[in-house]
Amino acid sequence: MKQSKTNTRSVVSTILTAGVVSSAMMFSSTVMAEGITEALTGGKAKVDVRVRLETNDTDDANNKDAATAVTARTRIGYETGTFAGLQAYAEFEDTMALVDEYAPQDTTFDPVVDPEGTELNQGYLTYKGIDKFLVKVGRQRVILDNARFVGNVGWRQNEQTYDAALLQTTVIPGLTASYAYVTQVNGIKYESAETDTQLVNVSYKTKPAKITGYSYMIDGDGAKGDSMTMGASVSGKVPMGSMKLLYNAEFAQMGGYADNDSGNSANYMAVEIGAALKPVTIKVGHEVLGGDGTTSFQTPLATKHKFNGWADKFLVTPVDGLVDTYLTAVGKVAGVKLLATYHMFSSDNGGDDYGSELDLLAVKKFGKNYSAGVKYAAYTAGDIKEDTNKMWLWGGVSF
Repeated sequence: MKQSKTNTRSVVSTILTAGVVSSAMMFSSTVMAEGITEALTGGKAKVDVRVRLETNDTDDANNKDAATAVTARTRIGYETGTFAGLQAYAEFEDTMALVDEYAPQDTTFDPVVDPEGTELNQGYLTYKGIDKFLVKVGRQRVILDNARFVGNVGWRQNEQTYDAALLQTTVIPGLTASYAYVTQVNGIKYESAETDTQLVNVSYKTKPAKITGYSYMIDGDGAKGDSMTMGASVSGKVPMGSMKLLYNAEFAQMGGYADNDSGNSANYMAVEIGAALKPVTIKVGHEVLGGDGTTSFQTPLATKHKFNGWADKFLVTPVDGLVDTYLTAVGKVAGVKLLATYHMFSSDNGGDDYGSELDLLAVKKFGKNYSAGVKYAAYTAGDIKEDTNKMWLWGGVSF
């Protein structure tokens, strides 16, 4: 009889234990489900719309008509809330031509690189569960430093994004280390290219200066696009009475990588010095993309429109290289940002005259959500290229 009571207690205990465990699992599953649901429904929708008029009048040998493009770019995205350190984001993008007197829409006109299209612009998952560490996997915007070597080409209606895994840490005070492995580059023409690219960037920031070192290893489709770029830069601000002295110096070397074993290499050098005098900042710069007549320094993943003139005459570096000496003045009047830059271009190899360019910009923000601007580029040809005038007028809203 005592043995029977013991067996009964054992059975009851087992049932109770199983019930407790089952209830705990059900409670845990319920809490997890509620957390996931809250993260999915408690996110934030994002909308970004930009309507832009762009003209291009190029005096080329084909005598094409001057281009007029009016395009509307719309981005609609949704960012979830955070659950267990995880957060997701998805963003669709559409570019529509309202006036399509431009190539590639109509090849009888000069080109404007804003073709019509619709795509998943971004779609990624981030993890921030470990303090001062970030992991981002999926289609995403990647901008390193000033975008001279890796950027999103944000000026175009369809920006450049990357299918990539990005790891970033700020665990050491003042130091930011980034590593990205890229499997596909999604370009500004709604085209994509598979790649096997690794991007390494480490910067250390102190009060007087920011020091950066990087290595960008690009393995594209065939030897032509394969290269490794290694370099370093230092930049900073030095207070001098009522003004600030601004400086930046950078050096890099591009060489063979992966299927490109030619042994050819090219150097990059940039020096910029300026003075911040309220309300105007003035900078003088000298940038050299080396070339020897066979090999020249290229920046295939850069935001190229930002550099060497807005007329975009040097998106591909000539085989004799490119020297860009420029003067920039930027300030603000009545809340309007004003900028003017004058470029003088020549070849690195041989010193040929590559022309000059004047760039002008005025941008105004209206509160947090609205903006409008006008921009102009006038390129005067030298020994190569052709005279080109471009103008932009745009308005945007984002929320």
